Amino acid sequence: MKSQDNLLLAGMAFLLCVVGCTSPAIQQAEKNKQLFQRGVEAINNRNWQALDDLIAPNYVRHCQATPDVTVNSLEDFKQFLKQDAATFPDSRMTIHHVVAEGNLVAFYGTYVGTQKGQMGPFPPSNKQMSLEFAGVHRVENGKLVESWLTWDNLAALTQLGHFLPPAQQTK
Repeated sequence: MKSQDNLLLAGMAFLLCVVGCTSPAIQQAEKNKQLFQRGVEAINNRNWQALDDLIAPNYVRHCQATPDVTVNSLEDFKQFLKQDAATFPDSRMTIHHVVAEGNLVAFYGTYVGTQKGQMGPFPPSNKQMSLEFAGVHRVENGKLVESWLTWDNLAALTQLGHFLPPAQQTK
């Protein structure tokens, strides 16, 4: 065989190994990332029924930014999302980074929406906010079962006109 043929065979063998020899852990991490991304797509499209295939019935959501909101089931989560969609009917999540390891999927993204409905004690402002948020989801048996989320409520309330920035408070 010529050296070019040997080089070509070695390259093909390497490529086959890289494509076909990924570890089960890497394959599972990729599946978990895809599961999360399908969930974001379903939420952005207001396809609540699609969540039945992505989120476990006993799903639990933890969020320091919304301490008065209790989500201990898929149905609770759907109700939360429907209320959020009523408050911010044009809202969209854009995910910038997704990392998965083991049964966890972490993300960082942006939530953009115009407040058209009541938000707790705050009346509709008709202003748009762009809010950075992050979270970690736990996957079990191919479904999201638990989430920890965080964002800056002060930034949100300021953008929506419900809270004056510190510089304007002293005037």
